[in-house]
Amino acid sequence: MTKTIKLIFFDMEGTLFKKVVKSPEGNVAPSAWMLLAQHLGEEALKEEEETREKWTAGLYKGYVEWMEETIMIYKKYGLKMDFFDRVMSSIEYHPGVHETFEELKKQGYKTALISGGFKAQADRARCDLRIDHVFAACELFWTDEGNLLHWNLLPCDYEGKLDFMKLIIKEHGLKPEECAFVGDGKNDIPLAKAVGLSIAFNADPELQKVCTHAINQPDGKEDFRGVLRIIGCNSLQGLSSLRYSDIDKMEKEKGSAQIFVDTLKRFRYI
Repeated sequence: MTKTIKLIFFDMEGTLFKKVVKSPEGNVAPSAWMLLAQHLGEEALKEEEETREKWTAGLYKGYVEWMEETIMIYKKYGLKMDFFDRVMSSIEYHPGVHETFEELKKQGYKTALISGGFKAQADRARCDLRIDHVFAACELFWTDEGNLLHWNLLPCDYEGKLDFMKLIIKEHGLKPEECAFVGDGKNDIPLAKAVGLSIAFNADPELQKVCTHAINQPDGKEDFRGVLRIIGCNSLQGLSSLRYSDIDKMEKEKGSAQIFVDTLKRFRYI
């Protein structure tokens, strides 16, 4: 393993969890924020989209103000705890996430998650993956009847993510070059620039430009274990995950030698 890296930071939505979020009823959206608004009806979704346009136009003082206006939409249109909890528990991890964190834990790495998303989702990842440090931007509180009561908001997205990263690096007495980051969005650029090793996981092209490494996989073929090869943990284990169905398909199209070469390319060995 790469001994110089001791602490690894991760983004959450689109990195550990799949980019497309599905509700228990089968609705889909590119983020949990949008899915919740979608569930509340056309007017709620329209207002939520307007907040994103305002953010893009730079009309908010900061990320917290954007979140607060979005949450007020949830409250206005009656978001219920039951639906929120079901959405948080239904969001799927990328294949290979659990195996990756098990290996990182075995190898002695410290891990941290910094997200501009919901604390409920981050807490789920904290417990499932045994993450050492978790920061998430939005924590919601509910009445006994399941109505939205209050919220706690942290500026831990975009530039704010970097402040939380620096805090944890300092707490561990490490240098930035002893740390790594894995993410997928443009909002992760400040973090990727701040550490010694950075991995763009099926990421926005702008993030890939600043990362030291990039993993690009076809839709539906994502495998988070590619992160282990770059960091240096049990790099050959990826070959064992090639499904026999994939081999059968390739055998129909090309010979055995070419299959071996394509396998190495797929897992970025050549």
